[in-house]
Amino acid sequence: MAPATSQHMSERLPLDPGPEQARELVERALHLVTEHLDGLGERGIHPRRDADELVTRLLAQRPGAPRSMSSALSTLGEVVAAGRETTTGGELAYIPGSGLLTSAVADLLASTLNRYTGLPGIAPAAVALEGGVLRWLCESFDLPERAQAVLLSGGSMANLSALVAARERLGADGLARVYVGAQAHASVRKAARIAGLRAEQIRVCPSADGLRLDTEAVRLAIKDDVAAGWRPMAIVAAAGTTNAGTVDPLAELAELAAETGTWLHVDAAYGGFFQLTDAGRAALAGIERADSITLDPHKSLFLPFGTGALLVRDRADLQRAFAEDADYLRDLDADEALPDFSELSPELTRAWRGLRLWLPLQLHGVDAFVDALDHKLALARRVWEHLAADPRLRTWGPPDLSIVPFRAVGDDVLQDRLLERINDSGVVRLSSTVIDGEVALRLAVLSHRTSDTTVEQALALIDSSLDELGVTPAADG
Repeated sequence: MAPATSQHMSERLPLDPGPEQARELVERALHLVTEHLDGLGERGIHPRRDADELVTRLLAQRPGAPRSMSSALSTLGEVVAAGRETTTGGELAYIPGSGLLTSAVADLLASTLNRYTGLPGIAPAAVALEGGVLRWLCESFDLPERAQAVLLSGGSMANLSALVAARERLGADGLARVYVGAQAHASVRKAARIAGLRAEQIRVCPSADGLRLDTEAVRLAIKDDVAAGWRPMAIVAAAGTTNAGTVDPLAELAELAAETGTWLHVDAAYGGFFQLTDAGRAALAGIERADSITLDPHKSLFLPFGTGALLVRDRADLQRAFAEDADYLRDLDADEALPDFSELSPELTRAWRGLRLWLPLQLHGVDAFVDALDHKLALARRVWEHLAADPRLRTWGPPDLSIVPFRAVGDDVLQDRLLERINDSGVVRLSSTVIDGEVALRLAVLSHRTSDTTVEQALALIDSSLDELGVTPAADG
């Protein structure tokens, strides 16, 4: 990834470059971006060089005299080349982050124009632009008119904000309890701790099938806790676990939350935007009854990292948790028609995140995202059908969404060897996890660049790796 060269830009760049310097600066950055995108199909997923020397050099580097743009971009090229290429279609590990150019352009515009959106009165049109997208999010999940969405840095901050809102509405104290599933994302337990709950106030409930939260187990836990003097505060369900992509029984859990007066939070960071598809809406049935929902547009809307969202059924719950007056804000007028993000989230100064969601939706249209998500669901189904038909492998049933876990016949050491062999190809990358105490491999289809060809390559690699390792079906079939 060699940067563009030019003899025109001076060695010293003023804080406000002139038109020619500004144009050249952006053109050089554009050259790097287009070269990166053009080469994605040709590059593998592994680092193209050993990073140890570069890491040591960067850790020792300190700002000083100005450098030329060519020199700075040369270093940036080294940095990018030394990391795993997670933006390719072959990235099938964890939850891929492919990133849309149209959203990156929105970030450039938002950062350069630098409109302040923490309070509505300073840039009301910018807040309104973001507010329209937020209403669309709420409407997509059939939430009432009083619902409110807010964009945050990611699912971790959204989960934290949801539990703080639940705590403030229910007046929870040292006897409050939060109920989470064994497959809940680690950020949920972390959020509960940051929100002030001790370890014994976070009750991990078992799964009926090793994958999905057992509603009856939660019901019994709440009954026992109430009898013992605990106060149920929140049930946290998953709409697409990171381990296996499974969806908890949302409708049942919503009914239980209503019966017990408990806040229902749905962590849909990975799977939430499948709601835009017919199949996804069916899989997520009941999510519309949640008190709060975490979404990550940087996952299933393919946006750059740092784009999360929280939807809350009643904006008053967010205001109760986060609104705070300050004397130095007395000159700013409020507008009841616009969201006041300072009273809806922990942030006062915030990035203009709405533009990175608004611009791609305007330029591509919603149907383009729906089609892409439908395609990911179809590809995951194709993966599962192939793997489930192989007697050398165990799967956990048809995928709820777009993650497929599987395990070869053999011990945990074999699973690690199988993963290493697949990933050493440099064509695709899978990851591993633990389900019911056993190591399992997982293939996550979510990059908008993952194609039918990519999936066929992955399946061929799995087959050939099983052959090379001499894996045979279990003796009992």
